[in-house]
Amino acid sequence: MSVSSTISWLARYRGREGQIAWILHRISGLGVFLFLAFHIFDIFLVAFGPEIFDQLLFFYHQFFFKLLIIFGLYLGVLYHALNGVRVILIDFWPGMARRQAALWRIQMVIFLVAYVPSAAFMLSEM
Repeated sequence: MSVSSTISWLARYRGREGQIAWILHRISGLGVFLFLAFHIFDIFLVAFGPEIFDQLLFFYHQFFFKLLIIFGLYLGVLYHALNGVRVILIDFWPGMARRQAALWRIQMVIFLVAYVPSAAFMLSEM
């Protein structure tokens, strides 16, 4: 399959709740993994002296990085956790698979109720 036909297929694809939940779960999991890997790397730098570590801490206090934490890490962890609970419900109670679309909608309402006020609070503290 060529790149142009793949892009054309993706543009036509009309994924439903299960597919959307699946791709968002993968993306959020990858984002959390990358942040964790970066965090492990920065802790590793402590072994090379405090000046290198302090330079990296300066990076953490930048406005862009704080936004990345709110709109990247926090968003990804919260979505990944809530969707993981939804997946667990479906795995332990197979009858819930018939209601997976409704579960995803409920999950998104809980996500928005939790994320929007807390993200607004974090933004106000910047």
